[in-house]
Amino acid sequence: MSYLDTYRRSIEQPEAFWSEAAEAIAWERRWERVLDTSRPPFYRWFVGARLNTCWNALDRHVAAGRGDRTALIWDSPVTGQVARFTYREMRDRVAQLAGVLVGLGVRHGDRVLIYMPMVPEAAMAMLACARIGAVHSVVFGGFAAHELATRIDHARPRVILTASCGIEPNRIVAYKPLVDAAIAEAKSKPEHCVVLQRPMHPAPLAAGRDHDWHEREAAARPADCVPVAATDPLYILYTSGTTGVPKGVVRDNGGHAVALHWSMRHIYGLAPDETFWTASYVGWVVGHSYIVYAPLIYGCTTVMYEGKPVGTPDAGAFWRVIAAHDVRVFFTAPTAFRAIKREDPEGALIRRHDLKGFRALFLAGERADPPTVAWAEQHLGVAVVDHWWQTETGWPIAANCLGIEKLPVKHG
Repeated sequence: MSYLDTYRRSIEQPEAFWSEAAEAIAWERRWERVLDTSRPPFYRWFVGARLNTCWNALDRHVAAGRGDRTALIWDSPVTGQVARFTYREMRDRVAQLAGVLVGLGVRHGDRVLIYMPMVPEAAMAMLACARIGAVHSVVFGGFAAHELATRIDHARPRVILTASCGIEPNRIVAYKPLVDAAIAEAKSKPEHCVVLQRPMHPAPLAAGRDHDWHEREAAARPADCVPVAATDPLYILYTSGTTGVPKGVVRDNGGHAVALHWSMRHIYGLAPDETFWTASYVGWVVGHSYIVYAPLIYGCTTVMYEGKPVGTPDAGAFWRVIAAHDVRVFFTAPTAFRAIKREDPEGALIRRHDLKGFRALFLAGERADPPTVAWAEQHLGVAVVDHWWQTETGWPIAANCLGIEKLPVKHG
């Protein structure tokens, strides 16, 4: 089916279109209605249905006999580490962490704030919340105490999941003092704070409130998936928009899972079991959708990268990761490519790596200027797609859909 035919069907028969797409998701109970338009503009998708997003991202792949497939690759040039987790290992770790949350009193609908660096446990934290029907709110792990405090007061989390530090190319960022200061400032006080101690900079723990992540995880009982309504919230993600005042965007479970699964094949042109890498941060919407949820729901291997486009160690870092992990489709921001182009204008570092399996680059986050797109096309020799979306939409709303029909790219 052509792009135009697909587009027309989605517009003219949206309920039939998305009902068909929803068949790819595992439901505990099917919907009574695909689209509820009774209270515009508060539209609701898959009303009456029940599912669990974590089950769709992890457990169902294990149940289908794919548990030994690699789910997550963590590549951290700032620490010199690479780690791989199968779907089974991810499910087990996430179930343990969900058990930690349950043991701390977290229940369906409670909020959990996540303030973490780019480590595997950040993705596990999100999935653990989804597993028990808690609502996660990931805050960028570089925000100062005041910004963190405003989000604590708005979300009113029962528990904060954090780490002792983040690692930058030339420095260590101590997270725990920022968390302590934010809790002191906030009017809404979380009951517990679970701290992932990184050996580069361990943090002191406050007696009674703070808990060591690994100790609690080792002692926890694994928690099962809790089915929730398709219209129940999965997460709150704060965006400043045009006002500079943080606003919490609330994402549902059902429509989110269906849209993300559909996008992996039809927009990004991936097949299950292929490797997809999004060079972003889990605390942004791009990281939510395309580091954590979409690749895992679809059954891909996802790459989590704790590094920079340049400086870890040079402007060839991205090509090393693509070659080392057999990345087929890559998604990042134009800013990253502008930095790489500035450091390596002739693309010499690209030619040092075997990128034969790499077939598409997607750009989003800000304007992709035509010279940068042309540079990427020239030196990579793959499809370069500048697509557009934002926190408020959760997934792309303007794109060349490589999985439907390869259409000409118009620069700018």
